[in-house]
Amino acid sequence: MRLVFDTNVVVSGILWRGPPHELMIAARFDRLKLFTSFPMLLELADVLGRRKFSQRILASGIPIEDRVAGYAALTTIVIPAEIFGVAPDPDDDVVIGTAVAAAGDLIVTGTSPCCPSNDIGA
Repeated sequence: MRLVFDTNVVVSGILWRGPPHELMIAARFDRLKLFTSFPMLLELADVLGRRKFSQRILASGIPIEDRVAGYAALTTIVIPAEIFGVAPDPDDDVVIGTAVAAAGDLIVTGTSPCCPSNDIGA
């Protein structure tokens, strides 16, 4: 299965245990394929740098740069397709564009107002 994780799912998988973390472990053992893009990795670094995560990052002793690099190593990086105005939030167009470029099976994200499911088909 070919998956694209929205940034909120990546943060959850990196900082906590639970389904996103388990999916990352599955990717490590080649049970599924994760895809991302450079704009999504930049967003990940930005989000991990937010104050609300600072104590968790500091307690782990693993710098943000290393966390982003570790996630990138689990993924295949693609150049996102140019998608404009598809998602209710324009910032999510890059996620959809990444899934299109990856020929992804699913975009995994948190529940959003547009979609009652946690998994949105790409």
